[in-house]
Amino acid sequence: MNLAGILQDALNDGTISQIGQAIGADSQTTGSAIQAALPALLNGLASNSQSEQGASSLLGALDRDHDGSVLDDIGGLLGTIAQGQGAGSSIIGHILGGQSGAVTQAIGQASGLDQAKVGQLLTILGPIVMGALGRSQRSGGAGVDLAGLLAGATQQFGGGGDLLGMASRLLDQDGDGSAIDDVAGALGNLFRK
Repeated sequence: MNLAGILQDALNDGTISQIGQAIGADSQTTGSAIQAALPALLNGLASNSQSEQGASSLLGALDRDHDGSVLDDIGGLLGTIAQGQGAGSSIIGHILGGQSGAVTQAIGQASGLDQAKVGQLLTILGPIVMGALGRSQRSGGAGVDLAGLLAGATQQFGGGGDLLGMASRLLDQDGDGSAIDDVAGALGNLFRK
């Protein structure tokens, strides 16, 4: 199954309701925030995977830590995050870098969810996205094209519209028109740990 399909299965109405309860928001607002957040996260990962070093680091992280099993126990993930544990905030910090506040604000404006809850939502979505990518990569075999998987999923989630463009500009920290080098550096640090 492709990455978008895996994410859609994982983020079904029941899961969105669970996530909403965990962050203290109604399901409709939570769903809107997820729709706004996913393309930004996927785009950050796609940009990283376009460089050889970034793709290698991402594949290493998927092999080590993200086999997709998290998707089979979303309730367990929510419990772990509620206890202040898990790698969700670390994953998001590395994907968005110093721009996480601005991206969080944009997602809040797009969805109506307050920024503190958007931050909680992102720490939940980080492991889910990485788990879905790991599962998709495993089902595709050794020759899977991570950049293609991520680009395809980003397109299927509507490309993110203005938010995706804004997130891409924010991720391009050195202003060279490409977020690849900036995100690769941030994710490289995460994936080498």
